[in-house]
Amino acid sequence: MPIQPAPPSPTAGSGQEAETVLVEHYGRLVRIAYLVLPPRTGGHGRVLAAHRVVQRSLPRAGAGDDGYTGIRARVLDAALRADRRRLPRAALPLVLGLRLSPSVGGADGLSAAQALAGLPAPARAALALSVVDRLPDQEITAALAGAGVPDPAAALRAAAGVRQTLDGAAESVLRTAEFDPGRVLLHPTDLLRRRTRRRIATASAATLLAVTAVLVTGAYGGGTEQRGASGPPGVAAAAAALDPAGLRSAPAERWADTARVDFSVWPARGERRADRALLGRALRAWGGAGSAVRVTPSAGTGSEPPAAPPSLLFAGDVDGAAVVLLHDGLRVARYAEPLNGGGSAVLDLARTDRADVTTAAAVVVSRTPDGTRYLLAPWIAEAGTRDLLRPADPTRRLATPGGLTPRLANPAAGGCAAWPVLSLRSSARIVEQHSFLLTDLGELTPVHLTHTPAPGAGAPARQPREATGPSGLAAWARTACTLGGLRGQGVRAVNDWAYARQPLPERAGTATWVCTRADTWAGAGHVTVWFQPPGTGPGSPGTAAAGARDTAACSRFGQHVVAGTKWRAPDGTWWVVAAGSRATARLSVAGGGADGPTAAVRVSRATPVKVTAFHADGSPFTPPGAPTD
Repeated sequence: MPIQPAPPSPTAGSGQEAETVLVEHYGRLVRIAYLVLPPRTGGHGRVLAAHRVVQRSLPRAGAGDDGYTGIRARVLDAALRADRRRLPRAALPLVLGLRLSPSVGGADGLSAAQALAGLPAPARAALALSVVDRLPDQEITAALAGAGVPDPAAALRAAAGVRQTLDGAAESVLRTAEFDPGRVLLHPTDLLRRRTRRRIATASAATLLAVTAVLVTGAYGGGTEQRGASGPPGVAAAAAALDPAGLRSAPAERWADTARVDFSVWPARGERRADRALLGRALRAWGGAGSAVRVTPSAGTGSEPPAAPPSLLFAGDVDGAAVVLLHDGLRVARYAEPLNGGGSAVLDLARTDRADVTTAAAVVVSRTPDGTRYLLAPWIAEAGTRDLLRPADPTRRLATPGGLTPRLANPAAGGCAAWPVLSLRSSARIVEQHSFLLTDLGELTPVHLTHTPAPGAGAPARQPREATGPSGLAAWARTACTLGGLRGQGVRAVNDWAYARQPLPERAGTATWVCTRADTWAGAGHVTVWFQPPGTGPGSPGTAAAGARDTAACSRFGQHVVAGTKWRAPDGTWWVVAAGSRATARLSVAGGGADGPTAAVRVSRATPVKVTAFHADGSPFTPPGAPTD
C-alpha cells in the first residue's frame, strides 16, 4: 500500500468508524509496527506480528480514541511491548505451509536493516513515526511518552543518528517494499526436507497481501531461521538463490547510463560464465554444502548464504584455477577450485555495501606468491601501477584484456622496500579524468587511498581528494609502509590528512601533523596521528603521537583533532610540541600553552605529554584515544 504524503488527522467516532480508519490506513500502521518490532523474530514472524499488532489494535466500543492517533498509539504500545515479551503465536493472522518475507532489495536496504537492528525499540519507533508519518520532533516525543517510553528525547537522538548514518536516505529506503509487511514473498516451508532439485521460481514470486485478509493456518517454526548442516537457511528463497539458473547479470552497458556506479552494474564476464556445473559448485559452496571448501570472510563480513539470487560478475580459468565472482548486493564472493584436481576449493567473501566508482573498481581474481591479478570494473578506461615509495617515478601502463590485469607484485609482508599500488582512471562516459589509487591489503577488494592537503592561509577547509597529485604522492611516500598494519581488518579506504603545519623551535624547520584514518566496510574507523619533522623522506612516517580505534576522529563526523609529542631539537633540548586542527583557538601543553593551533613548550626529557585543545567558545577536546574527564 503506498504511503500517504502526510498522516491523517485524528477523528473520533463509533467502533465502525474506528474500523474504517484502521482499514483505510492499514498499510501505514502495519509498516510502523514492522519497523518497531524486534528484528530478532525473523522475517516471517515479524511480518505476521506486524499484521497481528494492527488487527488487535481495533478498540472496543467506547474504549477511547477511535481515530487514527488513538489506533496508532495502541499499535505503538503493542509493538514496544513485543520487544520485552513474545506476542501470542496463536492469534490471527496465521499462515500454514508458507513462509513470508519482505521483498529483497539492494545494499541500501541491507544497510538500513542493519542500522535498525542496532537500535532499541523506542528509537525504532521514533524513526518510524518520523519517516512514515512525518511527525515533527515534538509530536514524536509526545507519542513515545504516551506509549510509556521513559526517555523519548534519547530515542529521538538515536533515530537521528541512524538517519545521519544512512546519509539522509532513511526516508526513501524505509518506504521501499523491503520494509513493507503488506507486500511479501511467499515460500514453501519444506523444500529442504524434500531435498528436491526442481525449480522453485514460482514459490518466490512477489505477492501483494490484501491488507484486510486474514490468513488462517498454523505458523511454521519460529524465531530466527537456522542454517542447516548441509544446506542454506531454512527458507526456500535461499534455496532458489543457490540455483545457477537464477543468477542475474547486468546488461553490458548499464554502467554507462546509471546513477549507481558499483558492483550492481558489472556485467558477467569470462569464458565460463555459461558453465552451469561450475556455477552450481560455487553457489553450493556459498550455501554451506561441502566441508572441503575453505571459507574465508574478511573482517566484518558474514558468511551466510545470499538471501536472493546473486549477480554473476565473472567465471573463467585464471592462473591454474577455475574462478567465479558473485555479488549479492552486500558482499562479493570469490570461489576458486584447482584445475588440476589437487588441493581444495576456497571461497573468499568481502563486504561491499556502499561501494562506489572507486571501491567497486577492482576485485582480486588470483593471488599467488608471484603476485595478484585483478578484474577491473567495466568503467575503468586506463590502468597502471606505481610504487608509493618512489613518488617521482611515472606510472607504468598495464594491458588489461577482458578487464584482467597481469600479475602485480604484492606489497611486502615483512620489509618495505617498495609499496606497489594500482593507478586507475575512469571512463569519460561517467566522470571526466577521474584518476585514483588502490592498494592491496590482503583481502578480496583493494583499498582506496586519498589525501587531504594541509590547510592554506585563509582558505576554506580542505576535503579529501585523490592521492594522484604531487602533494598526495609525497604524503603517501612517507606513510605507505604503515599500511601493512591494516592487513586483514576489512579496510575500505585510507585517508592521509595533513591537518597542521608547525614551525619548530630553534629554527629547525616546519613539521607536518598528519592523521591517517582507515575506514572499514563495517563502519568503524581507526586513526593514527603522526608528527613528521622535516628532513626525512619516503618510508619515514614520523612519530606516532596519538591513535584510536572505532572512532569518528579525522572524518567528516570528527573534524577536530589535536595531538602532541616530545621532540628533541638539534641543540639537544627537549620540547613538547602540539598541533590542533583549524578550529583550535588555544592549546594547553605540559603546564604551558599558547593561543592558536600550534604550541611548543620546553621541558625535561621525563616530562609527560599532556595536551588539551580549546575551541573559541572554550569547549575542550583531547587527542584521539586520550582518556576524557
